[in-house]
Amino acid sequence: MNGLQAEYRDIPVLWEVSLHVRAGEIVALVGSNGAGKTTLLKVLSGLREGFLKVARGTLRFGGEGLWGLDPARIVRRGIAHVPEGRHLFPGLTVLENLRLGAYLLASRREAAEALERVIGMLPLLGERRRQLAGTLSGGEQQLVAIGRALMQRPTLLMLDEPSVGLAPRMVATVFELVRRIRAGGVSVLLVEQNVRQALALADRAYVLENGRVVLEGPGTALVEHPKVRRAYLGL
Repeated sequence: MNGLQAEYRDIPVLWEVSLHVRAGEIVALVGSNGAGKTTLLKVLSGLREGFLKVARGTLRFGGEGLWGLDPARIVRRGIAHVPEGRHLFPGLTVLENLRLGAYLLASRREAAEALERVIGMLPLLGERRRQLAGTLSGGEQQLVAIGRALMQRPTLLMLDEPSVGLAPRMVATVFELVRRIRAGGVSVLLVEQNVRQALALADRAYVLENGRVVLEGPGTALVEHPKVRRAYLGL
């Protein structure tokens, strides 16, 4: 992404944003509410709902342009998006929700292989496979949402506020899962309210304020940056 400007009703909400995620990286995107983090993920996913539009800039992934592609074609390119709020189907079982993530795979064999990999990474989902998603705890639902995205066999996974509303123990589980996902060869772009943990986890990070990138660098270095410590860590 280079020089991106996005608008709602012709009012810019992202200004000249440049950001990149290398293969095998965890990159964190942090900032206050309303900074434009979720909008940026929507742009990358091709979600141009409502009055959101891209005014200018370049979007490339794996050497190919993403400009103007619909969400299904972007998923086929290898980008999966776990939105804030999970957006599961509460009246469907865990297994049914997971299988929905494989709807673009070419064959039943590929879908079965993807399911086996996801259950192997998240055995709790195998134990709960016949349980209705709406009866799970918030943390368990988050695991289902991540598992559903992994069913798409992405090379880039985008997570929007995965720790919101979770108990501390489950937050630790989700962050450890992100590490294992990266270890499995999937790059991660993480939008996260827990700035300290996100920066500790990330190889690199960007700080977004009012639609602009104001800081970038290694996650461990940004934890010590005076602006980050003052604005986001309360120090």
